[in-house]
Amino acid sequence: MVRAARVERAAHQRRRRDAVIIALAFVAWGGLAASVIDNVGGIPASRDVLVPLLLAAVLAASITSRTRLRRLAVGIAVDWLPFVLALWLYDLIRGIADGLWLPVHYGRQMQIDRLIGFGTVPSVWLQQHLWHGSAHVEWYDYATWLVYMSYFFGTTLVLVFLWWRSRALFWRFAASVVGLAFLGCATFVLYPAEPPWMVADQGLLPPLARIVQVMNGHLPGVSLQPLWEKGTGYANDVAAMPSLHASYTLLIALFFIRRLRSRWRHLLWIYPLAMAFALVYTGEHYVVDVLAGWLYCIGVYFAVEWVAVHSVGAKLRRLPLLRVATALGLRASSP
Repeated sequence: MVRAARVERAAHQRRRRDAVIIALAFVAWGGLAASVIDNVGGIPASRDVLVPLLLAAVLAASITSRTRLRRLAVGIAVDWLPFVLALWLYDLIRGIADGLWLPVHYGRQMQIDRLIGFGTVPSVWLQQHLWHGSAHVEWYDYATWLVYMSYFFGTTLVLVFLWWRSRALFWRFAASVVGLAFLGCATFVLYPAEPPWMVADQGLLPPLARIVQVMNGHLPGVSLQPLWEKGTGYANDVAAMPSLHASYTLLIALFFIRRLRSRWRHLLWIYPLAMAFALVYTGEHYVVDVLAGWLYCIGVYFAVEWVAVHSVGAKLRRLPLLRVATALGLRASSP
């Protein structure tokens, strides 16, 4: 009895000590994050800064567990490094796929959107009815900016969350992210396309404000500068078809809706719909760009799911126990 009490007391002291160490680690991480934010002039929106910063937070949460620290070390080398290198290569290719090789398109998207908008391009109609200029910013302009900006953080945050919970889910989601990136990039090379704001700048559409950039002046808390830098391969103004903003937000909703069991999970559909509105209203994409992005997402997502299920199923079928079960006429459920 006395010995059990001592063991329990020692365990309690160990938990308190670990909590203090983790708290101090997060204080140190907070200082690092503040330094990064100060250096880049706002919350970093580029993956090459955001991913290490978030993994540093995982390190702080794992600091008292040798098992978690080993998992983090292996995960950075095996899981994160290939993923980050793949997306860095995508960024580089996307940056040079800027219409120098093939003609830039704008007419077909504009015509399709006029059909969708019953004679008016939806971006033009929305701005004529909702946008009142930089001097009269409305609440929904802030909301639109927030939804648009979530693209730069949402996918990375989901990846970190999934990696922490399940490497298998991480790899499924990461494979979809990389697949969408390279399929989209191939389209950018073969079909460079101008967004509505650029077409309007050429006088081929009524004037359109580039609302995202206007709002950045009102909300200087996020650093978008790396996203426009040609040197790092991020910038490409004619990478509008398909909209990867639309693809990735739908991917997040689709991935979780198919795995959650709560009846509230269908509220996640609001996210890609809100992003679609933001993209069209701000003049960053045509409706047809959004629809193409959704089609790409659905195709890539179900292709990755099919490969994952069948590759796991093939491994299970090679197990001796399941071969015996098959011989006995039993049926194993799909993973």
